[in-house]
Amino acid sequence: MLAEMSGTAGTTPRQRTSSTRRRGAIALLLLLAALGFAVGCGSDPDSSSATGAPALGAVTPAVTGTVTVFAAASLTEAFTEAAEAFEDANPDADVTLSFGASSALAQQIIEGAPADVFASADEANMQKVVDVDGIDGEPVPFATNSLQIIVEPGNPRNITGVADLDASGILYVTTALEVPIGRYAAQVLQQAGVTVTPVSQEADVKGIVTKVTSGEADAGIVYVTDVTAAGADADGVTIPTDINVVATYPVGVTTETQNPEAGAAWVAFLTSAEGQAVLAQHGFGAA
Repeated sequence: MLAEMSGTAGTTPRQRTSSTRRRGAIALLLLLAALGFAVGCGSDPDSSSATGAPALGAVTPAVTGTVTVFAAASLTEAFTEAAEAFEDANPDADVTLSFGASSALAQQIIEGAPADVFASADEANMQKVVDVDGIDGEPVPFATNSLQIIVEPGNPRNITGVADLDASGILYVTTALEVPIGRYAAQVLQQAGVTVTPVSQEADVKGIVTKVTSGEADAGIVYVTDVTAAGADADGVTIPTDINVVATYPVGVTTETQNPEAGAAWVAFLTSAEGQAVLAQHGFGAA
């Protein structure tokens, strides 16, 4: 269980100094990453994406200590691999990963859970933390994702599109609307003009995957990356672009971080060429 951090009515000079130092360290490290970002743009005019996005950032110098990362459940496989690469580059650092619904993680951070970094599957839940001054500076978009219908291997119910989800006997599962995937799925259904009554609401997107792959449900709307991660245990049915949703993932260092250098280094790593390559390997798009 995550522990809550106790609050105080005011701040002492020492506390203000500590907070200032943390903010200064984060700002310096993110500035270094930005400088690397700019150098990359200038050195290779072809390195921008087709949309005109600038070149990827540079990884900051090696850091030490533990960095605790709260991340959306859909990032499980990608962040697990990214953590290994980060630790290889920073032998004296340890990455502790905590995955769950972005809405739940945001609330935990607001209530004082000891996170150094928050990576959300949507901007709305990140904004909740920003609104209470829980993120140092501006969150950084680092990845995108889109949606797909997940079905059992071989698609035994012959689901060919969103319209089939309201067919008689189809067991459809989702999450609550405050969870990003639940809200995104509702947007897809609305745009398709389809009304579906779910048989259950899971805690996060991985809960949807588990229900379908275990045979307890016929279908759910999840991220493309989750279908990829499920491998042979599931198949995916394409959702057309005109009714699909593109999810943007932001990340930020918390204001209460105990390791601002490592937190900022993790953010820099995600926007570096190596970090982006790991995300792309798991099906994420560039932000």
